[in-house]
Amino acid sequence: MAVRRLTVAFALLCGLAGGIPASSSEERAIVLASTTSTQDSGLLDYLLPIVRDKTGIEVTVIARRSDEVLDGARRGEADVVLMHARPQEEKFVADGFATKRYDVMYNDFVLIGPKSDPVGVKGKDIATALKAIEAKGAPFITRGDRSGTHAAELALWIVAGIDIASTKGAWYRESGQGMTAALDAARKANAYVLADRASWIAFKERGDLDIIVEGDKRLLNQYGVMLVNPDKHPNVRKELGQIFIDWLISPEGQAAIAGYKVDGQQVFFPNADKPGG
Repeated sequence: MAVRRLTVAFALLCGLAGGIPASSSEERAIVLASTTSTQDSGLLDYLLPIVRDKTGIEVTVIARRSDEVLDGARRGEADVVLMHARPQEEKFVADGFATKRYDVMYNDFVLIGPKSDPVGVKGKDIATALKAIEAKGAPFITRGDRSGTHAAELALWIVAGIDIASTKGAWYRESGQGMTAALDAARKANAYVLADRASWIAFKERGDLDIIVEGDKRLLNQYGVMLVNPDKHPNVRKELGQIFIDWLISPEGQAAIAGYKVDGQQVFFPNADKPGG
């Protein structure tokens, strides 16, 4: 696997340069597959140095959209998966590609739109908002990239009683890129867009955009972590991967997640001790 080979080469180089046995870094290294939203939130940049200090494990991250994360894990390209697309995660476990799924943390999705709110739904529930957007043909940016956020958006159209595949028109515009790009497209088009709160907080070039709908329980964004099944892929570092997972869901790991803030705002809320998310 390309990522694994690069990790090994880097570990060998660091070991030789530092006078440390070249095998030590590789022996304490895993590959984590996660979503672009998780990476873009800054959480992993904050959390993984703490993981290294507490467990001695070096973590290499592969950040992709949700379907690509799972496709890569099915090929054995990662040891651990961290993502936010629960139905797909549960199928991944049911198909035998992971040993177990653990709740880790949550945040929420928010409907972003122009401050002027041309469809007049600010503060209302998400189903009402989506119905009004579709009825008036107000510009809406969809990621359209089969990511966890895109899957959540499609599920919300169903909640609103709308078959978006058959009713979408020119007002429904596909970004086909990550969350930051979708938010930027919404800013330029003065459009609505569904975003995870962490990405919204991290997005600085907001222009005339603001949160229009939040707090609806249907906007919950649950994250889960899974060890790739070593019976499927013997190269999986099951002991180190499980140590990483166990730390992540431990009181210490959960406190570290809660401690991550952007502009003074807590971004993720740990809930490993509350099965069911």
